[in-house]
Amino acid sequence: MSLKLLGDSVQIKEINDTIKQVAPTDVSILITGESGSGKEVVANSLFSNSKRAGKPFVIVNCGAIPEGIIESELFGHQKGAFTGAIEERKGYFEMAHEGTIFLDEIGEMPLSTQVKFLRVLETGEFMRVGGNKTISVDVRIIAATNKDLALEVLQKNFREDLYYRLRSINIFIPPLRERRADIRLLFNYFMELFSQQNNIEFPGIDDDALDYLINYSWPGNARELKNFCESILVLVPGRIINLDDVKKHLKPDISDSLKFMPVPFPISREQKEKTFYSEH
Repeated sequence: MSLKLLGDSVQIKEINDTIKQVAPTDVSILITGESGSGKEVVANSLFSNSKRAGKPFVIVNCGAIPEGIIESELFGHQKGAFTGAIEERKGYFEMAHEGTIFLDEIGEMPLSTQVKFLRVLETGEFMRVGGNKTISVDVRIIAATNKDLALEVLQKNFREDLYYRLRSINIFIPPLRERRADIRLLFNYFMELFSQQNNIEFPGIDDDALDYLINYSWPGNARELKNFCESILVLVPGRIINLDDVKKHLKPDISDSLKFMPVPFPISREQKEKTFYSEH
């Protein structure tokens, strides 16, 4: 994957310009966008263009860590802090000292952990689980989420003070369906990449097939396009890809397709009567 977001659209050019501006600083960044839109690519680009590029880059998926152990994973623990803590252990923040920590799926972080995380953001200090000694770290923080954190705040799932602290610089990545000018470039990039990696010739794609790809909704965004390119190169090797090939192999998950289906709302009896009398 490229170390910057690929695209000819105005949105992507603006994002890459923002990355150039903020990467050399130590300011915390919040990256938002749908799943598969390229949040990790932006995080990597921010790190590789920062003054901390030669230091640790620790990636943490907050949604993949069980609530019971996330504080231990992030902040470490002392020996005997809990059952199974047979030795002292550093957490991800200590591992990232003088470098960058990327907290993906920050919206999944439990409220109790958010309190400690806010303190790290503001002071660079925390305590290990079971410890009584304050530990100071010098860490640049990048966070990402596919959730609407403002809504999460209203629903009491995310701390309001943490939300405002994080959103000082927000890089939003629009979904692929809103920047169709990028689809051709991304398709060519992925096909060239995978053809080289797998030593499979890619003769090209016909116009109808490419038009179909450009007008497809891509619910899985760039990740879905990347996976499609990898599979179709293997399944249709050595010849020009046509429309039938694309329709045969481009099958979105039902869960993804439901995102873009109209949602029926129940109509009350009063609304039904009002509609009936207005029509008659």
